[in-house]
Amino acid sequence: IMMDVITKLSIPSGATSFDVRGTPTIKVSVVYNPKAIKKPVGTPRWPLHAGVEVVVTMDTPSISVNDSKVRVSYYGPIKDKPIDSAWLYLTCISFTPSPSLLPLQSKWTWGPDGQGAVLLVNCDRDGPGSGMDDTDRHPSLKDRHSHLCPFSLKDLQDMSPMILRTQGPSDIFANYKLVLHVSMFDADKVRVFHLHNGNESLSQYKHVLGSNKLSYTSASTHHKEDIFYVEGLAFPDAGFSGLVSFHATLLEVSHKDLPDTPVFKETVVFHVAPWIMTPNTLKPLEVFVCSESPNADFLETVRSFVEKTKCKLTICPEVENRGDRWIQDEMELGYVEAPHRSFPVVFDSPRNRGLRDFPFKRVLGPNFGYVTRELPNGQVTSLDSFGNLDVSPPVTVGGKEYPLGRILIGSSLPRFGGRKMTKIVTDFLYAQKVQAPVELYSDWLNVGHVDEFLSFVPAPDRKGFRLLLANPSACYKLFKEKQKEGHGDAFKQFLLGQFYLRILGSWAAAFFPNMVNMLVLGKDLGIPKPFGPITDGQCCLEAKVCSLLEPLGLTCTFINDFFSYHVLSGEVHCGTNVRRQPFSFKWWNMIP
Repeated sequence: IMMDVITKLSIPSGATSFDVRGTPTIKVSVVYNPKAIKKPVGTPRWPLHAGVEVVVTMDTPSISVNDSKVRVSYYGPIKDKPIDSAWLYLTCISFTPSPSLLPLQSKWTWGPDGQGAVLLVNCDRDGPGSGMDDTDRHPSLKDRHSHLCPFSLKDLQDMSPMILRTQGPSDIFANYKLVLHVSMFDADKVRVFHLHNGNESLSQYKHVLGSNKLSYTSASTHHKEDIFYVEGLAFPDAGFSGLVSFHATLLEVSHKDLPDTPVFKETVVFHVAPWIMTPNTLKPLEVFVCSESPNADFLETVRSFVEKTKCKLTICPEVENRGDRWIQDEMELGYVEAPHRSFPVVFDSPRNRGLRDFPFKRVLGPNFGYVTRELPNGQVTSLDSFGNLDVSPPVTVGGKEYPLGRILIGSSLPRFGGRKMTKIVTDFLYAQKVQAPVELYSDWLNVGHVDEFLSFVPAPDRKGFRLLLANPSACYKLFKEKQKEGHGDAFKQFLLGQFYLRILGSWAAAFFPNMVNMLVLGKDLGIPKPFGPITDGQCCLEAKVCSLLEPLGLTCTFINDFFSYHVLSGEVHCGTNVRRQPFSFKWWNMIP
């Protein structure tokens, strides 16, 4: 409270100075302009001057109404005895909306010294009837928006607790009320439940805020803690930064024909956790692959390779993939994380071919979330498939650190048109902020995916990885060297093929199995068998690749995918997908 002692009506006639004192729960200080006013020496009597203000603060909630007082004594020219006094009666109420046991955080800042609370999008399926329905495969679900209580007690584990603490005399709330509210712009991004009656059955967790509810009046009493549970309904995206604010406002109850009067407001800010991709350098946990009768041999080879690496293998049967074996194109596996919880989340691509239902019906489940971005008109290109998405390991570029790597998106040249990934997907990827995307030229390829010309593998040095790039000129040089060594005709068809075969006069495809399109499981690499020229009893391409990768501690296993994938314009990476362990680095500690 700021008290301008000159303008107060309580100043008596003839008064020239004052002193001020408060009861023990009150801190009183004087603010003045030292250029115009001299601080009193001895008795603390201040001149009545426009440059003098009294600041009164309280940090201890009142026990009863008006139990704290401030007295201002006014003096005339004779300063031994006050000519009059004024009294200010105060009641201190403390109310604080805060995430869990953390202090009030009215703003959100990034970095290791940042502050703010984190909110998860509750996009997994934790109970019967929970999660998404077949008519609305989107994280902002119709059933989630309208549901009156959590789907299960496990559902609460995905939510962030928010505690509204109230301290002060209960009598004060006969004339005041405390309202928790959210703006109409944030309301469709969150939903808040409140536990009623202390009975922790699901029916007692009532939907009180968010979705179609903008405010909730707390039944505040002396020394009370109200526990709320907050779930996110939307990921950061175009037009939504990911920040959501909740406000607690103390209102003075007015006459029934007048609006209530706001007295004070506190705010707490949450940031919705972004969806994060995982690079090849992170530990593999689960491999996905499709089963079809034409790819039985390939499937058995992959099964043996995965068993060797101790990963879980999940096979999508033919009845579910409906002849669509390109599981890398259908989905991207990432995760979300808050300080209290982390779980994987599958990003379902808009390509919607034979595998369209697999991420939703088989991957989505308890502790496994789901998100998608659908095109309203359904018009997609090859570049909308998620073989056209990759992410680098952690990198530093121009002095800027990217501790969660950078998303790589295949695209066309900016000035010449061509195919691009649909804007609704790229907007989503850019909005996550923590893996700043980079768009690379891939439209020169027939399929047009970044995984056709690059891959990352782990390495034991400080950088921790190597970027593998398809290099036709290096391959051409190798073949010419082998030809000069006397191997002759074995290289003729490959030299004529130039390693990328022109298609339709403008797009290119791999002439022989594309070795960078590999399955990376830790130090074990499942590489498309190239069927290159044989020299000294060994495929010279396999020998060259092994000579480059084995010194890094990597093991090369060559997988025959020629008829099951290569002739259909894809390779091992296109036909597999991997769920990986999350980063140990916490996304909120970075500065985007």
